[in-house]
Amino acid sequence: MRVTLRLFASLHDLVGQRSVNLDLDDGATVNDLKSRLADTYPAVRPMIETVVCAMGDEYVPADERLHEGAEIALIPPVSGGAQPLFKVTADVLDAGALADLVRCDEAGAIAVFYGVVRNHSEGRDVERLEYEAYEPMALRKLREVAEETKQRFVEISEVGAWHRTGTLEIGETSLLVAVSSPHRQEAFAACHWAVDRIKEVVPVWKKEHWRGGSAWVEGHAVQPPETARP
Repeated sequence: MRVTLRLFASLHDLVGQRSVNLDLDDGATVNDLKSRLADTYPAVRPMIETVVCAMGDEYVPADERLHEGAEIALIPPVSGGAQPLFKVTADVLDAGALADLVRCDEAGAIAVFYGVVRNHSEGRDVERLEYEAYEPMALRKLREVAEETKQRFVEISEVGAWHRTGTLEIGETSLLVAVSSPHRQEAFAACHWAVDRIKEVVPVWKKEHWRGGSAWVEGHAVQPPETARP
């Protein structure tokens, strides 16, 4: 059977293409696919164990069986319509607009996190950043993080999150997370937790550019489900 792979961030740099077709045996699993990819493109072998696969807009486990014509997104570790509360966009982010969206009469506090492009990293002078996202899935995951945040912090009124894509200059905002709550302590704590969770599960990647070079920033390895879906 033949399947199509969509490649993101460092994967498409290593392979030299954003999508490839692979021929697999009938009944092949996600693990079989990863092995075939590493055999076909040896440059990806060092990172293949950290790569997770997604079908549609959801992560799938290593033993998930594939089918003819399947389209699979290969997700390397991540570094961040769905309007208004959740957005993945190349447009400049407006923190005031997002704060207004989570504002409500019961909330006495609104905490807003700005992720801002800085001019240095790992001892290098950074000139700009480039963000890439698997947008349909990133949008879904932003919503899921918001729901998780509300379940964990029960006094939270509303959560919103916007993430930039494309090339960002020093000082530009790459991520906004806004949380409203009756009290400031809960707003601060929930906003902090939501930002960390976004960086763990939302498929967005960051590439640093400096004078004379560039590299994708290694992030968190995503944990897929342990068993195949029924």
